[in-house]
Amino acid sequence: QAQLVESGGGSVQAGGSLRLSCAALGYTGSTYYMGWFRQAPGKEREGVAAIESDGSTNYANSVKGRFTIFQDNAKATVYLQMNSLKPDDTAMYYCAAARGWYKPPPIHRYAYGDWGQGTQVTVSS
Repeated sequence: QAQLVESGGGSVQAGGSLRLSCAALGYTGSTYYMGWFRQAPGKEREGVAAIESDGSTNYANSVKGRFTIFQDNAKATVYLQMNSLKPDDTAMYYCAAARGWYKPPPIHRYAYGDWGQGTQVTVSS
């Protein structure tokens, strides 16, 4: 059964960096796209970045130029490199995946059916 396993969250001061990882287990042989989402307390889950199997990417305006999504196909792992972090980036971050192919890959949550358990990112001022 396919499973997404996230890691890499933590606490950092504003201006710092973190890298999140998402291992996509059981997705071999499929064409799929993956995304990172976040949800702060009292707010809706929002898309952050997405990547297609061919490496095409898509970003939310709020993170463009600061976050980078990339993948290691050999390891079936997607990463989210987060630089210049701000307190507003504090949230639970979720990895998501869906079978199919879109260009650009979507960053709206209704395009995804599989979700990881989430990893907390806290940015202090």
